[in-house]
Amino acid sequence: MLTLVAIVEYAAGAETAGQRYEDTVLALLGRHDGRLERRLRGTDGRSEVHVITFAARTGYESFLVDPERATLRHDLGDAAPTTRVIEAYDV
Repeated sequence: MLTLVAIVEYAAGAETAGQRYEDTVLALLGRHDGRLERRLRGTDGRSEVHVITFAARTGYESFLVDPERATLRHDLGDAAPTTRVIEAYDV
């Protein structure tokens, strides 16, 4: 199993569009054997933290190149959120 923590930052003025994008792409996780374990929104309204698991690294890799995800991101342009992903494990 692969566990990831994603720190998502929304572009200023594009918070609503960014949140809709995240809603849509997170719904794609299942087709790649991924699961959203936890989704937290920052009190600033401009950031989120996601804890995501995949059954295997190949699922994460296929999620990254999912054509629907790529199209959604392209269509959002400069309003697309930026994301930092950290591979994590339980201690």
